[in-house]
Amino acid sequence: MAAFRLHCFPESGGCYKVALMLALCGAEWEGIPVDYYHGETRTPEWRARVSVMGEVPVLEHAGRSRTQSGVILTYLSRELGRFAAADAEEQLRWLFFDNHKFTSYLATWRWLHSFTANADPAVVAAFRARAENAFRVVEAQLEGRNFLLGDAPCIADISMQGYLHFPQEEWPLDMAAFPNISGWIARFRAMPGWKAPYELIPGARFPKP
Repeated sequence: MAAFRLHCFPESGGCYKVALMLALCGAEWEGIPVDYYHGETRTPEWRARVSVMGEVPVLEHAGRSRTQSGVILTYLSRELGRFAAADAEEQLRWLFFDNHKFTSYLATWRWLHSFTANADPAVVAAFRARAENAFRVVEAQLEGRNFLLGDAPCIADISMQGYLHFPQEEWPLDMAAFPNISGWIARFRAMPGWKAPYELIPGARFPKP
């Protein structure tokens, strides 16, 4: 059995954040596919056995399960000795921004756009606009920097990469407006151990509407 076991499904950017961290660190890990599409995480049995929150990612390691990607990334950074920013407060600030704004809006818009039949166009447009606003914040932060806090990536960078490596047709923003983010994505793709989400995470893919 691998040292790290990750409950996951391929379309989840939250799961990809953790899988990417493990891959970039060269850690031994095993993906445990979750049938999210058919509601496995919402069953009382799964919640009692895996996580009361009914969400993935869930990481098992050293006899304990951890949930919420920001918590898991923070734990892995300490455990594996990688991707910790010198300024822990700034790192935490950008983790919170990611979970509240950047990933939150992008993930919801992507889900409505690519995986929801008959989504209200006004709602889809509203979440796209919010995602674009969050992108502008990150675009400004990356001006003159290779990564969020300087020349080296930290777990806040990894957290924000969660949805940026899925196929562009799933979140069709005009990236010409975001050259700093485009360069940031490319720098991650050049890192040893990097793989795209659908290559990295096991499990059956969702049927698209």
